Amino acid sequence: MKKHYLLTPGPTPIPPEIAQKESLPILHHRTSEFSAIFSEVAEGLKYVFQTKNDVLILATSGTGAMESSISNLLSPGDAALVASCGNFGERWGKIMEAYGIKPTIIAAEWGKTVNPADIAKALADNPQIKAVYATHTETSTGVVNDIAAIGEIVAKTNAVLVVDSISGLVGQEMRTDDWKVDVVVSGSQKGFMLAPGLAFASVSEKAWKLAETAKLPRFYLDWRKMKKSLATKETPFTPAITLIVSLAEAIKMIKAKGIENIWAECKLLARASRAGMKAIGLELFGDKPCEVVTSAKVPAGVEGGKIVKMLREEFGVSIAGGQGALKGKIIRFAHMGYIGKADILVGFACLEMVLSKLGYKLEKGKAVAAAEEALING
Repeated sequence: MKKHYLLTPGPTPIPPEIAQKESLPILHHRTSEFSAIFSEVAEGLKYVFQTKNDVLILATSGTGAMESSISNLLSPGDAALVASCGNFGERWGKIMEAYGIKPTIIAAEWGKTVNPADIAKALADNPQIKAVYATHTETSTGVVNDIAAIGEIVAKTNAVLVVDSISGLVGQEMRTDDWKVDVVVSGSQKGFMLAPGLAFASVSEKAWKLAETAKLPRFYLDWRKMKKSLATKETPFTPAITLIVSLAEAIKMIKAKGIENIWAECKLLARASRAGMKAIGLELFGDKPCEVVTSAKVPAGVEGGKIVKMLREEFGVSIAGGQGALKGKIIRFAHMGYIGKADILVGFACLEMVLSKLGYKLEKGKAVAAAEEALING
């Protein structure tokens, strides 16, 4: 049997304490037992999001939460702004187009971050913009946007700020209320250390005002239904029961460690990963690296797809390659959720072997030694 190491930016490894919760006998969702767990989770999510606002729980993927933030906030003909710097930023625009919304798009070069000043200018040029959609950690490239600065800008207008923190939440600092973010969407399969299938959306009072009057079609993902059910400690439709039970355990673990300590731990793993990449001559990709995934350029003469395939098939180590225009050009090591120090060291030891097999000249052990040094010295 092959042992598997997940170093992908979602899904991430699941701790045994959480996995065990999924094996418990299932509860009926219209019972006091489940309501107690649901209430506990709904309150605990506020801590993780660093918000006093309600956090909605959706039985869908992160993209479903993204879509819900469009269908619940906008109406036909509305002006919206998308700040994009990668594959997931572009997804905002694609979802809007599916609903007939034609957004203004600020597109930064992949590997670079969005300039907050560009958002300020776009809002000044078009005061009719109802919502600004941005990405926290753009995992397709490995960069982090300055959400705090963007929040300050948008808060001075009538627009709401919606942020995709599907990969960033838990691992990358996110202070929803302090940074004046109106809506943050996230998913279960990354920093929360769960299987895919749950998504979340924190919603401010400013955003609720839009949600009450939005005219785009919505039914299953109608936030108004979800808000009404929160008051009765339920969901409007059948929830992902076992995932919510597991989420209760995940939130307990996050609280026990402390969210700021988790942010610091991810920073440490990020430093170790960057050190390992550079030690064997791999050039880092991205101007402002995030703390949840490290991206590096594939060496000249080496096929990026083969690196990913050989790591997985020969060593059971799963990493991510590039997406879209970056396919075959970068590799991505994640360090979020249940990924720990030993996983990073295993990943680099195996990466060195794969690169050597593919003809890349390197000094074996150098990446591991550099990562170890970073982990020891903090």
